[in-house]
Amino acid sequence: MLKLITLLLASSMTVMAGSTLAPALPQIQRFFQDVPDASFWVKLMLTMPGLFTALSAPVSGILADRVGRKPLLLAATLLYGLAGGAGLVLSSISGLLVSRAVLGVAVGAIMTSSTTLIADYYQGPQRNQVMGIQAAFVSFGGVAFLILGGILADLGWRFPFLIYLMAFVVFGLVLVAITEPRQEPTSQGPVQETASLTKIPVAGLAAVYLLVFGTMTAFYLVPVQLPFYLQGLSGGQASNTSTGIAIGLMNLTSALASTRYRSIKARLSFPAIMGVGFIGVALGYGVIAQASTYAWVTVGLAVAGLGLGLLIPNVNVWVNAIAPPALRGSAVGGLTTCLFLGQFASPILTQPLIQPLGIARTYGVVGVGLGLLAIAMLAFSIQQKSQRAL
Repeated sequence: MLKLITLLLASSMTVMAGSTLAPALPQIQRFFQDVPDASFWVKLMLTMPGLFTALSAPVSGILADRVGRKPLLLAATLLYGLAGGAGLVLSSISGLLVSRAVLGVAVGAIMTSSTTLIADYYQGPQRNQVMGIQAAFVSFGGVAFLILGGILADLGWRFPFLIYLMAFVVFGLVLVAITEPRQEPTSQGPVQETASLTKIPVAGLAAVYLLVFGTMTAFYLVPVQLPFYLQGLSGGQASNTSTGIAIGLMNLTSALASTRYRSIKARLSFPAIMGVGFIGVALGYGVIAQASTYAWVTVGLAVAGLGLGLLIPNVNVWVNAIAPPALRGSAVGGLTTCLFLGQFASPILTQPLIQPLGIARTYGVVGVGLGLLAIAMLAFSIQQKSQRAL
């Protein structure tokens, strides 16, 4: 049990990297208001870890397969605490961006090693259940970190950085509770690895990677843009705490949906679950686009969270189901790259929409796009089912 708790806590640190600071963004922007293009740099501060997680995750996957899962997780949690806590003392945007980049490297290693360890420890339906629990725990952690981050941000923009020091507690738990999975020895190492490479469904992995990139690009409209949207909706009166609660509600409903993943997976295929999840996010974004009050924004976030809660465990299980065990760390590393690259790319890809349309209409446009993608995924699922029936 302690082993699972440790892996769940480690997994929650991945969402903490970005969500903790989200409520404090307007306050950080005011602090750096004399810096040219402060609005852009401050938003980039939230997504900078995503870029370096994306860049480092493939290397993390290779290290997880060759050096070991536990050594990688230990090093990553230590680096996470140092880089995350650096915001308590740094006073320049450039320094904060560098620390956020290093934090991203740590996140890539944590997510890759913890997800791979779960896939190593658990098999079949139990793995589906634990992956759902992992996604739920990450979402519940997002709720706690967002609300706590908002409360601390009301005291001062530096205080949310205290939350990152939790990494040192996780480091101690990893040291005590995690054991390196035993790898079956073989006298045909290079030959077997080459054979495994030929069995990797490259097209299938590429499709999943592309889907997760799009999912995270759309999802990060919430932590990056919603604080500013709520400020405009309330005439600048929205508190950091209320912003944290609003975004945290999305994480809460996401967690509730994730806990049902195992039972849903027993009935639906991977593509069908993607379609259902995209419908939820599309409907939620549609509500946000039409919202005129804080209450309606939270309704939209709650609906979107239900869809997101199915998407995240689904892509994790999907990749681990089709990747050979000997190369599982590398496959998960690729998934992590696309997930966090989507986070980083979100403000860059959506800004051309936001400038002419505004934030509200951008939510509407993205919602329509996700709705069309949902139809495509459901149609593909029906086609697959028909082919199997023949």
